[in-house]
Amino acid sequence: MDRAVAIAHRGPAHGPNPRVGCVLLGPDGTVLGEGWHRGAGTAHAEVAAIADARAGGFDLTGSTAVVTLEPCNHTGRTGPCVDALAQAGVGTVVFGVTDPGDASSGGAAALIRRGIPARLEPHPGAQVLTRRWVASMRRGRPYVIAKWASTLDGRMAAADGTSFWITGEEAREHAHRVRAEVDAIAVGTGTVLTDDPALTARPGGSPAAHQPLRVVVGTRDTAGRRVWEGGGALAIASHDPAVVLEELWAREARTVIVEGGPTMLTAFLRAGLVDEVHAYIAPALLGAGPTVVDDLGIGTMRDSLRGQAVTSERLGADTLITALLTEGV
Repeated sequence: MDRAVAIAHRGPAHGPNPRVGCVLLGPDGTVLGEGWHRGAGTAHAEVAAIADARAGGFDLTGSTAVVTLEPCNHTGRTGPCVDALAQAGVGTVVFGVTDPGDASSGGAAALIRRGIPARLEPHPGAQVLTRRWVASMRRGRPYVIAKWASTLDGRMAAADGTSFWITGEEAREHAHRVRAEVDAIAVGTGTVLTDDPALTARPGGSPAAHQPLRVVVGTRDTAGRRVWEGGGALAIASHDPAVVLEELWAREARTVIVEGGPTMLTAFLRAGLVDEVHAYIAPALLGAGPTVVDDLGIGTMRDSLRGQAVTSERLGADTLITALLTEGV
């Protein structure tokens, strides 16, 4: 399973499908084939592993498939993996995470009905690998990452509105790498009018091969701003976070970064629709200027939003703090 997780990371983190890896083992434990999912519309990991084994001339009768995610049991862009496994003669299936999808789940039961033992063996690496996708499937909406850069005293900009640059080069580079792994980036019209961001993913200073959908939320006119250059942008004329997520879900977005400003971040937090926080903290003090979030309607410490699985990472002079805000992710 460790190997299956490792090769699964070769697939894209973005897109409607999860990253999945599969290793096929012979009765003596010999690796017969391995494969990973390369993105929506391509062969699933199990099918890729079967093709790899057949290319090596191996007979898969009685083999064991070790897969990071429960094999799918539906026809989408490709056929059911349970069919491919059964037709290949695989004798046993072990998977690290149960598929929560309404349409794709039930693979283990389908295999068992065909006389092929299939069992869940929970694996931490597989769970981390699929965490955002699984949470998205369970909630029926994109997984939401709230991202901001602020000073030590929680300011997103100075009193005169300037915010370039709160954080240093290392923190900005990290943020661009994260952008290149998600399906969409959403900001409010206020941010577009004030900062005129391009909202592109530029790790290393160059455009990434994958560019997330750029989403402008609100009703004010933002024509002529950089976000609209080159296509790949979307306007959602609503201030309701649920409406925004419904539209993005319909467009097969499974992960979205909400980058602000304070009004939009506050709306998503108040609605309980933030799953994960990425806070880039610079060692600077301003004492005035807009704060990260506005009133959340919290009147006492016992009701404060508390992060789970909190991590911190030094990025040059800055610190990235990540935390999970919703259960089951």
